[in-house]
Amino acid sequence: MARPIWTGTISFGLVSVPVRMYPATESKELRFHFLDKKDLTPIAYEKVRRDDRERVDPDDVVRGFEIDKGRFVEIGDEDIDRLDIELTHSIDILDFVSLDEIDPLYFRKAYYLLPQEGAEKPYRLLVRALDETGKVAIAKIVIRNKEHLACIRPWEGVLLLETMYYADEVRKPEKVGGRSALQEAEVKMAKSLVENLSEPFKPDKYDDRYRKELLQLLRAKAKGKKLPEPEPEEEAEVVDLMAALRESVEKTKRKKRASRKPTRKAS
Repeated sequence: MARPIWTGTISFGLVSVPVRMYPATESKELRFHFLDKKDLTPIAYEKVRRDDRERVDPDDVVRGFEIDKGRFVEIGDEDIDRLDIELTHSIDILDFVSLDEIDPLYFRKAYYLLPQEGAEKPYRLLVRALDETGKVAIAKIVIRNKEHLACIRPWEGVLLLETMYYADEVRKPEKVGGRSALQEAEVKMAKSLVENLSEPFKPDKYDDRYRKELLQLLRAKAKGKKLPEPEPEEEAEVVDLMAALRESVEKTKRKKRASRKPTRKAS
């Protein structure tokens, strides 16, 4: 595994568990570059002033915060160091809660927490306690000069930390308009459709088809191959909701029956 991006201690009650943090996920998103149209030479990112577009030497670039509109204050490493340095090396557990009480909307990014040498026993103890109680830990952690709310839970025999949005970072949705009343038969049919399409979650079943096809297109273009013409978009057809639900339910029923039929072995 790669080098840890953070080391510190999980603290709950009087128990401390030294751990190392590693990224648990990676993005496979295709990244594009800006190029010069003349010869496809990559264009570098230049640091220039916003007022007169004059170039600024990298050594003269500092971090700052817009305290008021148009008014900035510089912040350096020494300012960050004035904060409670102990906080940056501690995962302080605030509460233990049930995972199903947390809406997935609050989760941001996942990290593995693995024990430092000599801390394997209290680490395994915490993993087992969370696993057998069905609880997860809500904690605070500072990563890269930002304090995060986090959830710690057991996963595949190790601890998984997921940073979370704070409540004031989650936007409220607009209310859904429309005055049409839902008919009970429509609700029943929709629930039947959901049940017929329900399957155990298997992550390996899903892949990024768009990324794969885009990569194939780019490789074909690089080889000078003729690319397919884009298909024209079809206008959305207004359908009878009840008829569409009924047809969908029947279709899923037939598909389930077909999948349950035993396959005949060749004699």
